[in-house]
Amino acid sequence: MSKHAKKDDHAAHGATPAIVALAKAGVVHTVHPYEHDPSSDLGYGLEAAQAIGVEPAKVFKTLMASVDGHLVVGIVPVDRTLDLKALAHAVGGKKATMADKADAERATGYVVGGISPLGQRTPHTTVVDASALTHDTVYVSGGRRGLDIGLSPTDLVSATSATTADIARD
Repeated sequence: MSKHAKKDDHAAHGATPAIVALAKAGVVHTVHPYEHDPSSDLGYGLEAAQAIGVEPAKVFKTLMASVDGHLVVGIVPVDRTLDLKALAHAVGGKKATMADKADAERATGYVVGGISPLGQRTPHTTVVDASALTHDTVYVSGGRRGLDIGLSPTDLVSATSATTADIARD
């Protein structure tokens, strides 16, 4: 599905807050549902890349970290890891740790493995890894396991009020 997805199309996919937020903002995006395999040992992001047929460098995972006691979203390619020190530096903080899963779920309104950077219950400071800007289209969670959204990286940055920085490491 491309262009501005219609409400009827979203209903067929079980519109999530992420999809609703993009549609409301008029952001051009595509919706990519796939069958999530709970027994997969790939991890959610690599499973998504394989399922939708996209190279892992274009599929981004949404991670919650606590920087100096405040929740921050870091968005990095699924084949890389979040550099906590770089994330803290990017938001002017001193120390970052991964957020507790329950805290991340409560703050975003999504379950781990399906946390979208879009349509979160509460907006959070967000940093997108700068590598996103090297792609025409990037893919992020659509708000549930087994659902990804494709959109331009500049639209992702704009829709999440994010900054960009080198926050991923191999």
